[in-house]
Amino acid sequence: MNKKQPGLLSLTVIVGALGFFVDVYDLLLFGIVRKPSLKALGLSPLEILNQGELIISIQMIGLVVGGIIWGVIGDKKGRLSVLFGSILIYSLANIANGMVTNVNQYIIMRFIAGVGLAGELGASITLVSEMLPKEKRGIAASIIASVGVFGAVTAFFVYKLFGDWRLCFYIGGGMGLVLLLLRVSIFESGLYDEVKKQNVERGSLMMLLGSKDRMLRYMKGVFIGLPVWYVIGILITFSDEFGKRFGISNIDPGQAIMYQYIAIGIGDMSAGLLSNYLKSRKKALFIFYGICSLFIILFFMQSGGSATTMYILIACLGFGSGFSILYITMSAEQFGTNLRATTAISIPNVVRGFLPLMILLFKGIRYLTHDNYLLSAEITGAIVMGVAIISAYHTKESFGNDMNFIEE
Repeated sequence: MNKKQPGLLSLTVIVGALGFFVDVYDLLLFGIVRKPSLKALGLSPLEILNQGELIISIQMIGLVVGGIIWGVIGDKKGRLSVLFGSILIYSLANIANGMVTNVNQYIIMRFIAGVGLAGELGASITLVSEMLPKEKRGIAASIIASVGVFGAVTAFFVYKLFGDWRLCFYIGGGMGLVLLLLRVSIFESGLYDEVKKQNVERGSLMMLLGSKDRMLRYMKGVFIGLPVWYVIGILITFSDEFGKRFGISNIDPGQAIMYQYIAIGIGDMSAGLLSNYLKSRKKALFIFYGICSLFIILFFMQSGGSATTMYILIACLGFGSGFSILYITMSAEQFGTNLRATTAISIPNVVRGFLPLMILLFKGIRYLTHDNYLLSAEITGAIVMGVAIISAYHTKESFGNDMNFIEE
């Protein structure tokens, strides 16, 4: 039995939402301060583009490494161990990030921060999924995600208010350390406590990789989330570059991220409520795939438009890509308690970690198309969306799954 049966506005859900808020603030801060921070370190415009792609790729690699580490820890030591350890690491890394004096230091700090950031959302979703009844867990996850994404909005306004990229990193680290104190009051999952008493293997990568069925479930969980980071990591992070190709000047990537994440918050809440209404994660997911695909097409149809129109389309892309909560909740529901943290924590981070591969694909297609930036991005998007749709089609429905089971 669970020690607690928390409601939708319980401390567990609130602290999870605040944790994801700080997570997103720190995760997206680089996209907001990329240009001014690298310029302050003495880089040229071309170096800012190239080093910016490298740094965001290294940060995403850190997320993959951290996702695997924290996932295993979450099943071996408990969900709370992840929530405490991850926030401590990324808070200290972000404070140190504010002190960097060259690009190499910047790269190292973003990697360490990525490792720390990896544990936050998956552990929170795992915890509330195991502690809440099945009719509430999707809505609770939506609350966490919807509150969390406004961390990106806060990061934008903090930078606009203070205009100091170093201070932005200090503030992010400070918020994390404050939140760490609130975590003392939340409880471990009762389901996990019960499994810990049993003689079953927990958090085993060999157990995950050694079964074709589990490995396929895992990879499909990763692939269905790829369009989210295609939109965030390519279309929005480099929206100023796309704006130039559309004949639209003065697009601010930080402002684009803010608009997108406001819409993602609305999208995540809508996706969670829709899946509850339809009693289906997959139906809601396919509806949001359709919305996302529509606005990707409209995004590339811009030519000589205005910055206002482009920002509106960016917000629409944000709403359409607001299905993160669906695939992360599905990841938690697809696997037994002894592997649930390993999969639910690592899957969203492996999705993030695919961004460097998507950027490499994007660059490779640019080479083959003689640096046709827009066509290359369109082809990349079509490949990513195609892989996601096929994977989602072959994924089992998980709405209403009983969470009290183990992988054997």
